[in-house]
Amino acid sequence: MSNPSSEQSVSKDALDRFSALGRELSSVISGLHSKIAERVGLSATDHKCLDLALRAEQPLTAGQIAEQSGLSTGAVTGVIDRLERAGFVRRVRDPHDRRKVLVEVSQNSLGRYGDAYDGLTEGLKQVMSGYTPDELAVVERYLTELIAALTRHKDRLAADRTR
Repeated sequence: MSNPSSEQSVSKDALDRFSALGRELSSVISGLHSKIAERVGLSATDHKCLDLALRAEQPLTAGQIAEQSGLSTGAVTGVIDRLERAGFVRRVRDPHDRRKVLVEVSQNSLGRYGDAYDGLTEGLKQVMSGYTPDELAVVERYLTELIAALTRHKDRLAADRTR
């Protein structure tokens, strides 16, 4: 949902700055998740697939994990195998369609993350406290629209791959 001012042109300088900041943010987030994954004995890819399964409202199929992660179904099978061996997930039959296999997170395994995420919420609160509610609304709208634009681009790339 864009506001009418989104029709204004963006300067090359602003576009360059935001592109650079986006790449830097991506690198920092990727590095953070790599370190967290390493701490619990996972690869960054396995950790992110586990995160997808954790955030889902219900257990996912391997195909859903592949679609959401951008990985091939073959690669996701290997991810699920490794996560299952490590005790983070288990495969269960879909109660509505016994032919389907779902990936269910083993909640008791999540304690292995220990204090890996400690401090992140406090850091977020500290950053957010420097902004007014109106400024936070703008930042939230920007991030929401950026996520949607990046998702559309990812989906276009995925569609191109299948052609």
